[in-house]
Amino acid sequence: MDNNKSKFSVSPEQLKKQTEYADLVRTVLASRFPIEPPKAFVHTYGCQGNVADGERLKGMLCDMGYVLTDKVEEADLVLYNTCAIREHAQDRVYGNVGALKQYKTAKPDMIIALCGCMMQQGYVAERIRNSFRYVDLVFGTHVIYKLPEFIYRCLCTGKRVFDITDSDGNIVEGLPIKRDGAFKAWVPIMYGCNNFCAYCVVPYVRGRERSRSFDDVVNEVELLVKQGYKEINLLGQNVNSYNKDLSEEYRFPALLRRINAIDGDFIIRFMTSHPRDCTKELIDTMADCKKIAKHLHLPVQSGNDRVLKEMNRHYDREKYISLIDYAYQKMPELSITSDIIVGFPGETYEEFKDTLSLIEYVKYTSLFTFIFSPRPGTKAYDMPDPVSRKEKGEWFSQLTALQEKVAGERTAKMKDCVYRVLVEEEKSDGILSGRTEGNVIIEFPGKKELIGSFAYVKVTEPKTWILKGELYESNERI
Repeated sequence: MDNNKSKFSVSPEQLKKQTEYADLVRTVLASRFPIEPPKAFVHTYGCQGNVADGERLKGMLCDMGYVLTDKVEEADLVLYNTCAIREHAQDRVYGNVGALKQYKTAKPDMIIALCGCMMQQGYVAERIRNSFRYVDLVFGTHVIYKLPEFIYRCLCTGKRVFDITDSDGNIVEGLPIKRDGAFKAWVPIMYGCNNFCAYCVVPYVRGRERSRSFDDVVNEVELLVKQGYKEINLLGQNVNSYNKDLSEEYRFPALLRRINAIDGDFIIRFMTSHPRDCTKELIDTMADCKKIAKHLHLPVQSGNDRVLKEMNRHYDREKYISLIDYAYQKMPELSITSDIIVGFPGETYEEFKDTLSLIEYVKYTSLFTFIFSPRPGTKAYDMPDPVSRKEKGEWFSQLTALQEKVAGERTAKMKDCVYRVLVEEEKSDGILSGRTEGNVIIEFPGKKELIGSFAYVKVTEPKTWILKGELYESNERI
């Protein structure tokens, strides 16, 4: 097996240093909190990649002697792991950080920390430095493994700590992880992005593409399956680029096949799959491997070729449709979801209608739809944008109405079908909820002891966005 380590890997010596800092923090906290351990409140905004980072941040905090709380007013440390993908997400963070001032006033020794994509942007860090002077710690995406060092400095010096080191990024193995779930796991396989889509800040805040070694990923999944995890979610900004920087032999389809071969009863999901690098080999792999969910999230962003070129997406409508056609040919039951941006700078209504026609053609299960949000530092930020927000809102309403119609027609065909569902939670007394392999929510009566296991559920009442069903007890599995 090719186990080549990326040039971005953090050295064992660097990690050992952080382990020593964690020991020092534990000693300091034990002296300051002799009766009960200090409490940490951690909140993550944004994508699943951020969620995975948040689990590692929680793991490091627990390793340092903190216990986690879901009540900010109880916390001795508050950490917000932020998102920069849209302006609205940033505004929420500013508002929530502003609300922390009252807690800091009541508890001056509280440590307030901000990290993540939003903090990696220099202008944001400066605003925090100047306008939110009660924030103690700010650090970016490339140095989260240094959290023990940062906390130690805050505790022992009383001074503010800022580290938004700009780099191509890194890969850190062996950090402690406090997972949010007991049967669904997030497993990053790569970090960063090389695509530089005109609207997106990810390459600037997450660095260049860098892949974890094949063996490290497989070993993590094997351990999770042994621990009883039933759903493995493989994460990357563009999973189809996996191992481009390490190995031509062990690319993403090979990784999927290897994980599919692991003994155990579990389901494999992945995101995000960029159309630029989506191949027939990937689709064939999905079709061949029983444990891979027949769900493909393939963000198109626009159905118009000129707009796609301005977005710097590196594919056109024809290529995208050819992938869709091939995927449906290999997997007629496939569920396809996507992302769409409405009102990209310079987009006309006629061009927007190409997106509507693509929705009609593909028959998406669901869409993540957004009105264009200008992000400082991206190419699109400075593009002429003559269409008003009001008009874009009208386009957005047309799109969501069309997708609601398409989704309703699709779910209507699911009536009386039986699906294997991972039971996720109890929505209300006696009503359980899970997701089909195609990532559609289904609710049904059942005992909460089923949570965390697979069940067969028959659809009794299809609605637009969710399904209602009942447990299917027959020995025949459809």
